[in-house]
Amino acid sequence: MPVIPPPVMALGFAAVQHALAPKEGAGPVRKAAATALAAGSVGLAGAAVARFREARTTVHPLHPEKATTLVTDGPYRRTRNPMYVGMAGALAAHALGEGGLLTWLPVAGFVLAIDELQIQPEERVMEQKFGDAWDDYALRTKRWL
Repeated sequence: MPVIPPPVMALGFAAVQHALAPKEGAGPVRKAAATALAAGSVGLAGAAVARFREARTTVHPLHPEKATTLVTDGPYRRTRNPMYVGMAGALAAHALGEGGLLTWLPVAGFVLAIDELQIQPEERVMEQKFGDAWDDYALRTKRWL
């Protein structure tokens, strides 16, 4: 498992976005679209965390072995990783708000890094821990969207 928590990874990619952003500010339409995307993304991630808390299972991304319940409802009906989709959406909102094409590179970098370094190891643990229930869930629910 990685040693950098995913929210810290996302903040690092956001810092790179900021460094790559053009100097001119966003117009009102782009700001509004970025704000809406950010709100939806934070809402999705927040709903996912709330669902884990309701199920009384861990939200600690560096210790998936501590999971006590396989959560497959709520936002988890549509994606196996709504917290990470929310983080990627927040980065996309930041790219939209900052403007420029280069600000989208860290979004892609985050998705690739989180998929390889976090999600795949997590899913191996879930498969070992929850067996057939995990396999059934993984077959019917996409990793991202």
